[in-house]
Amino acid sequence: MAAPLPAVPPGPRGEARSPGRHPPPPPPDRRTKKDDSVLEIPSIPNPFPELCCSPFASVLSASLLPKATSRKKQDLGYEKLGFKEYCKVLSSVSWYHLSEGCQVLRKADMSLSSRRVTLPAVMPITLQKRVIKVYSEDDTSKALEVPTDITARDVCQLLILKNHYIDDHNWTLFEHLTHTGLGRAIEDHELVTEVQSNWGMQEENKLYFRKYYAKYEFFKNPVSFFPDHMLSFPNETNAAVSHSGILQMFLSSSTYPEIHGYLHAKEQGKKSWKKLFFLLRRSGLYFSTKGTSKEPRHLQFFCEFSNSDMYMSLTGKKICGAPTNYGFCFKPNKSGGTRDLKQLCADDEQSRTCWMTAIRLLKYGMQLYQNYMQPYQGRSGCSPLNITPMRSISENSLVAMDFSGHRSRIIENPMEVLSVAVEEGLAWRRRGCLRLNSHGSPIAMSNMAIHRSQSWFHHKISRDEAQRLILQHGLVDGVFLVRDSQSNPKTFVLSLSHGLKIKHFQIVPLEDDGKLFYTLDDGQTRFTDLIQLVEFYQLNKGVLPCKLKHYCARIAL
Repeated sequence: MAAPLPAVPPGPRGEARSPGRHPPPPPPDRRTKKDDSVLEIPSIPNPFPELCCSPFASVLSASLLPKATSRKKQDLGYEKLGFKEYCKVLSSVSWYHLSEGCQVLRKADMSLSSRRVTLPAVMPITLQKRVIKVYSEDDTSKALEVPTDITARDVCQLLILKNHYIDDHNWTLFEHLTHTGLGRAIEDHELVTEVQSNWGMQEENKLYFRKYYAKYEFFKNPVSFFPDHMLSFPNETNAAVSHSGILQMFLSSSTYPEIHGYLHAKEQGKKSWKKLFFLLRRSGLYFSTKGTSKEPRHLQFFCEFSNSDMYMSLTGKKICGAPTNYGFCFKPNKSGGTRDLKQLCADDEQSRTCWMTAIRLLKYGMQLYQNYMQPYQGRSGCSPLNITPMRSISENSLVAMDFSGHRSRIIENPMEVLSVAVEEGLAWRRRGCLRLNSHGSPIAMSNMAIHRSQSWFHHKISRDEAQRLILQHGLVDGVFLVRDSQSNPKTFVLSLSHGLKIKHFQIVPLEDDGKLFYTLDDGQTRFTDLIQLVEFYQLNKGVLPCKLKHYCARIAL
C-alpha cells in the first residue's frame, strides 16, 4: 500500500496550496444533453491569418503582454474582469466584429497601453485606399478606388485609360461646390483626398471630369490674359517688357509685376457691394482707402492665398446678388461656411481672367510651369506649342485596307489612301441620305439627322446653356459648338469663343433648284450639310473671327 502524501500547509489566507507549480486540472465539462444536440455553426475562414492567432489560443501573445511589475492589480486594469476570463472573451471575438471587440475592451476597463495591441495591425490597411466618385457632363458617374496620395493628374490619366480617350493634355478635374455655386479647376499636382477633406459633412459637392482648354493657355498666348492697362512694373524696369517677359517676371522670385484695377467687393456680414481700387502684390491682395492711391498708408490688406483656394462664381447674380456675372472669391481651407468667403466681382470677363491668372501664378509659381511641361518631358525635339497628341500602339499599327475585290489588300500608296478615304466618306453620306429619303421628303430628311451623331452638335439647348458649356471648357479662341436655333426652328446657331467673349452666328438654310444648302455669309459659301460647314471653317477662318479649333462635347463615363 502506497504511503500517504504529506499534507500541504495552508496558504496565508487559508486557501489550499497545490503540491507543485502545475495549475489545477480544468473543471469537467458540464454541458447538458440539450447543449450537445445544438448544431454548431461552421467557422468562417480568416482572410487575415497573419493578423490573428489560432481559435484555440489567446489573441494576446506572450510577447505582447505587459511584464509583471510590483504595481497593484487595479493598475493593470483587471479589476472588474479577471485575466483568464478576459483572454477567453478575446479568443472568441472575431476580427470581423471589431466594433464589438472595442466594446468588450471598454467593458473590461482596460488601460490605453493594453488596448493598443489589437489595432495597429488593422489601421494601415484601412487607410491605404479611398473611394472617390467622379461625374461627367451628362451627370453619369464612376466610382474609383484610389490611394490616398493620388493627384488630380493621376486621376485624369486613370479615367483616360479606362474610357479609351485621346490624351491631348486638356483633361482636368473640376471641383463644384453645389451649395454656394462655386467651382474651380483643380491643379494637376493637388492631392484629391486633401481637396475632399475641405468639404463639409453635409455638403453634396462633386468632382467633374472634363476638358478645360484655358488651363495653361496663358503660357501659349499671354497677350489675351494680361492687358496693358492692368499692368505696372517695378521702377528698375525701364524698357518695354514683352508678354513672354511678363511670364518670366511672374515665375521669378525677385521681381513681380503689379496688377491693379477696380473690383466690386462684398462687405463682410452685409449684402451690399462696394467698388474699390485693388492692387495685387507678392505679399497679397490690397485695396486703397483713398481713390487710386498706392501709398502704403492708404493700402489695406484684403487677402493672402497660402491657406485659401480661389473659386469662380458659376451662378452669377443669383445667389450672392453680385452687380455683374464675373465673380470670383477666396475660400479658406477648413472653412466654416459662406460667412468666411471673401467675394469679388469684375466688370468684364477679361478683367476677371487677368486677376485669376495672376493670382494662380503668384500662389503656385514654377509649379504651374512644371505641370504644363510635364506631358512633354521625354519627347525631345518637340515644342509644347505645336505638338500633336501622342498616338497609341494600336493606332500606329493600323493600315489602310481595300475590300472592293475578291481578295483584300493593303494600300501602301499614301495618295491612294487619301483618295479612298474621301470616296468612302462621300459614299457614306450618300447611303445615309438614301436611308432617310425612304422615310420622308428628300430635302427635309436628307439634311436633318446627318449632323446629330457629331460630338460638336447639341440638340435643343438654349443660348444660356451654350454659353455655360463653352465657359466650362474655357474661353479660348476657337472653342465652339453648333445648336438648334430657338428663335427660328429651321436654322442653326454656331456659338464661338473669341477674345474672351462668346459670339453667336446664325446658320441659314438656302434652297436652290430643289436642293438645300447651309451658309454663314448670305449664300456666298454654301454647304450641303453641317458637317461640311464645320470642316471648312476648321481649315479656313472665312467670315468668322477665328478658325474652329476645339469643340464642346458632353462625354460619358
